[in-house]
Amino acid sequence: MNARKHLQAALLALLVTFLWSTSWVLIKMGLKASLPALTFAGLRYFLAFVCLLPFVLLNPAHRQTLRGLPRAAWGQLAVLGVLFYAITQGAQFVSLAFLPAATLSLLLNFSPILVALPSGWINQEPTSPAQWGGILLSAVGAVVYFFPLNIPAGQMLGLLAALVGVAANAASSLLGRQMNHKSGLAPLVVTAVSMGIGGALLLGAGILTQGFGRLDGTQWLIIAWLAVVNTALAFTWWNSSLQTLTAVESSILNSTMLPQIAILAWLFLDEPLTGRQILGIALVGVGTLIVQVWRNSSTLKEHAAQPVTFLQ
Repeated sequence: MNARKHLQAALLALLVTFLWSTSWVLIKMGLKASLPALTFAGLRYFLAFVCLLPFVLLNPAHRQTLRGLPRAAWGQLAVLGVLFYAITQGAQFVSLAFLPAATLSLLLNFSPILVALPSGWINQEPTSPAQWGGILLSAVGAVVYFFPLNIPAGQMLGLLAALVGVAANAASSLLGRQMNHKSGLAPLVVTAVSMGIGGALLLGAGILTQGFGRLDGTQWLIIAWLAVVNTALAFTWWNSSLQTLTAVESSILNSTMLPQIAILAWLFLDEPLTGRQILGIALVGVGTLIVQVWRNSSTLKEHAAQPVTFLQ
């Protein structure tokens, strides 16, 4: 029975990674349909927050947690919301308007590396020799993917936005890991509160700078699917799977997003890859997996120690 439960949890987590990977296709479709990037992102995450809110408010334990939450914890949740939702997700939506999905996915896979490097003095998690090997392998993969370096002028803004997203994602992961270790807050509470704050800021910034746009039925359907299924429901399923899977197992499953995104972009977005780019993606994927697995191998019992994820 335990083996069957474990397999079900792994399959559920794999389904979630597939849903998160399809987000890239749906976002690109929405952007091509002239959805303003920041407004688009804000609508997705604020609506997802609205979907999650009843599960927080209708739970007596979560309500009690919110009532007794100290000001410092509210401040940390606000910072997390700004970093992970307002900045990270906003930057990624903007960059997807300019970059191929596989390129952005490859760049964002460097977030775990940026987390691993300072973890030795921030979270007392020194970088191991195996992790350094993974970092080197990822760097080689990036060189292979982008060689020869010839970025079209129209993609430079997307590249800059992606780099901002990578840095903010790494910073939010470090903060999130500290909160998981010290705050004792339920993942649902952390996610709902930070998503509400970040989503509201992102939506407000989008409306002020880009306007709301004219949304037709198809665009609203994309937004609703991303908010309800690929964010609120997928988050619930992911955390359900973490009750059974170890941190290493969840990291391995999460790492499958890189090839999934590349394949989906090729099939649905007409974004083909050369053999050299496929090799680069494979090297980055393996290197990132090494960094994450060795980071989490010392915390096998911490099921809540989620891998660094992006653009869920």
